[in-house]
Amino acid sequence: MIKVAVVDDHELFREGLVLVLNQIDNIQIVADFDSGNAFLQSLNDLDLDIVLMDIKMDGFSGIETTIKAKASKPNLKIIAVTMFVEDSYYLQMINAGAHGFVLKKAGKYELAQAITEVHKGGNYFSQEILQKMAFKAINTEMHPEEQLTARETEVLQLICKGLSTKEIGEKLFISQKTVEVHRANLLRKTDCKNVAQLVIWSLKNNYSSL
Repeated sequence: MIKVAVVDDHELFREGLVLVLNQIDNIQIVADFDSGNAFLQSLNDLDLDIVLMDIKMDGFSGIETTIKAKASKPNLKIIAVTMFVEDSYYLQMINAGAHGFVLKKAGKYELAQAITEVHKGGNYFSQEILQKMAFKAINTEMHPEEQLTARETEVLQLICKGLSTKEIGEKLFISQKTVEVHRANLLRKTDCKNVAQLVIWSLKNNYSSL
């Protein structure tokens, strides 16, 4: 059972989201909060896997709340649930540690897919959001000695498809430890802080496509 919390200051949307999530097998709504501050105050008492986080909220924004939550519980996975017009916040949310983005207009199937993918170690991005983030990302050049190897490129493309470390290892017939080494090398070579940034970098530098 995947344990989920919802943080959103719009009551009707939050209650509707909880109602939809309660209809999905293997997902348990542990709690819902109307502010980032209320969520952070209860965080240490919650047994959670994933948080669905609104980005733009009164008080602590979703960005600030994510930074504080990840500082307290680094393994907590956070999916931003946002309106399409909030594109200026996307890269900030990635830097804060978000593992995925879902539009507020998403249906039950996409919500279930996002939660499942992130829970098993992958990432999830609504395609419209991914296009906007890729458009805004900075196209950086790598030094010749930092070019990706063929294996690193394979791993990168599978990461971009949302596969977990275990799934990548099984697909490429290599150990999970080896996958982690390749992932670390990719982050170092591309100067990305996390996998979400790596996905955007790969799109901007033509290592993967939408």
